[in-house]
Amino acid sequence: MFLIGNVEIANQVIMAPMAGVTDRAFRIIAKSFGCGLVFTEMISDMGLIYGQSRTQRIADTAEEKRPVAVQIFGSNPETMGQAACIVQDLGADIIDINMGCPTPKIVKNGEGAALMLDIPRCRQIIRTVVAAVRVPVTIKMRKGWDELHPSCLELAAVAEEEGVAAITLHPRSRMQFFSGQADWPMIKAVKELVRIPVIGNGDIHSAFDAQRLLHETGCDAVMIGRAAMGNPFILRETIGLLTTGQILPPPTHEERMEVALQHLELAIRFKGEWVALREMRKQLAWYIKGRPGAAQIRTLINQSTTKEEILKIMKTS
Repeated sequence: MFLIGNVEIANQVIMAPMAGVTDRAFRIIAKSFGCGLVFTEMISDMGLIYGQSRTQRIADTAEEKRPVAVQIFGSNPETMGQAACIVQDLGADIIDINMGCPTPKIVKNGEGAALMLDIPRCRQIIRTVVAAVRVPVTIKMRKGWDELHPSCLELAAVAEEEGVAAITLHPRSRMQFFSGQADWPMIKAVKELVRIPVIGNGDIHSAFDAQRLLHETGCDAVMIGRAAMGNPFILRETIGLLTTGQILPPPTHEERMEVALQHLELAIRFKGEWVALREMRKQLAWYIKGRPGAAQIRTLINQSTTKEEILKIMKTS
């Protein structure tokens, strides 16, 4: 257990925020596997301020096991402060500021990882958000914009000065996107620089990777992202290894299918059948990845238009 501000995190395993992936159904599944902290998908500050229905749906954390962190993004200190107040009122236990998203549509507006090119603006955003809310504020950042501008150490120092409660570092530059190798020594450098908790993210493909990251960097927790897509079992495996030193057996095919169908049922409950079936196609494809005939099963799933069709495919695959 460790603290982010005054919020207790039960263990060192955290689920990363991922756009189009970590919706409410996914977060409930992750929590069912013991995940200490989950994050929403990133949410636009202006979408919150304008009350857009899709944005409000992303920010909805009702019925979820606490704590839940809500991640917001933007580039204007004033509107980020307003957005933080809105998600606090909606029940966020922690508010995370996205300063690392590499996607072109985000950075072209000076948001996400583009903020790391403007540390004074980062300071103003952090200062405004921290002052606006009562809950802990965290940031998620990258190593920097490119290899010539590794600004994460400077931003980490600013974040701590301005009252941030924890920092997550994915030590790739924005220009790397997800290619190459994550620079784990940079996580260690940030941890040695600040006194607040540091969460390490990047290149965690197994429980053993998570254990090694903690050992090599001294970070306080690990954040697992893409490795958990269709494989939430990695969360309980990592918790098991870190708490008992034992690695749990991999899930059976039957267990994978059972969890996939639980995930589908949750998605339908929260979004309705028409939306859920279409959004869940990629998730279900991840659950069956590596199975004999997976490509054919995926084709059938993508052609399905009803819950009953999906259930029949999944139960007979």
